Amino acid sequence: MKPNSLRQSPFQLRIVDRYLLSEVAFGIAAALTVLVLIMVGGAFTEMLGKVARGRVPAELLLSLVGLQTLNTLPILVPLAVLLGILLGHGRLWRDSEMAVLQSSGLGVRDRLWPLLWLVLPLMVALALVAFWLGPAAERKAQDLLAQASRSLLVAGLEPGRFVELPGREGTIYVGEMSAEGTQFKRLFIESERPDADTGKTRIDVITASSGFLYHDADGVGRYIALEDGFRIEGRLGEDDFRLMRFKRNDIRLPDTPTDDNEAAQKRHASSKTLWQTPDDPVMRAELHWRLAAPLSLLVLALLALPLSRSSPREPRYARLLLALLTWFIYYNLLLLGRSWIGAGRLAPGLGLWWAHGLFLAVALWLIWSSQRFRAPAQKVSQ
Repeated sequence: MKPNSLRQSPFQLRIVDRYLLSEVAFGIAAALTVLVLIMVGGAFTEMLGKVARGRVPAELLLSLVGLQTLNTLPILVPLAVLLGILLGHGRLWRDSEMAVLQSSGLGVRDRLWPLLWLVLPLMVALALVAFWLGPAAERKAQDLLAQASRSLLVAGLEPGRFVELPGREGTIYVGEMSAEGTQFKRLFIESERPDADTGKTRIDVITASSGFLYHDADGVGRYIALEDGFRIEGRLGEDDFRLMRFKRNDIRLPDTPTDDNEAAQKRHASSKTLWQTPDDPVMRAELHWRLAAPLSLLVLALLALPLSRSSPREPRYARLLLALLTWFIYYNLLLLGRSWIGAGRLAPGLGLWWAHGLFLAVALWLIWSSQRFRAPAQKVSQ
């Protein structure tokens, strides 16, 4: 009896459907877990470097890593689906289980049906992330950095402890600091740099009884205003040190890594704003980019079906390189189309549909080719 005859309803899953679904779901979950761990590790390392340089406050480390992880899901999930289907169906082909199922009448439609049960909900969830959660996470991360930049804590300063001077070669010490990190007392700064004329080391020591943090008129530049202090500078080994007393002395702090340019702000805009501005090429490019996440998931899932077909003697991960190369070309074509739309070199109406259509056509052709069987040879009568 053919498997098709056992399905009572188009929404009913048979035993073989549930078996195929479990294999694919396990593969996708395993691939997504590995990809997320790799991404989190890279983001964590990058953020730790920024914390050490005083560009990101330590208390925001885990929050920023989590928000960045959420924002990268539209890239990771389609790749995980491709690898998961490749691993799940590839095992069935290597163990000859798929050959047995095919001989029992299991066609490509029967293999596609349980796959759609998993892919379609993933497309809906990924669309929510791409159109809503991802941009909201990016805006939240920028807001956290903007709020933290108004505190000396973001520069790595802690009261009662000597720390490395952010952006310079030296040490800074703050005796007391207000709870919000905007005012301080008893500050000491020591820095060393090579002299431009002689090449000898030049030392610079600054002390101040009090001070505060303020922003420039543009709201971006940050300065420490030192009040009632002394400054000693000179070259080591020479008697040319100078002592100066100042009423106020301002020192600029490194800028925080926020996206202040107009193009970046447009990319972080809400999806409702993108729909309401059809004449802006940058926003139209971002809209097509967010739409590409769920569409690429479906296209890659269809591509994985024929790519997973392998012989029992074929190595377990032989097709992974081909799958990764396929995803790499697809993803870079989407990036290229996004930049073309934003630069006005590609019609917004065409969008990224040409890239989706190209790989969808390849997927359908591979599926059709894999279903062609050589006609059985007829027996010759004796």
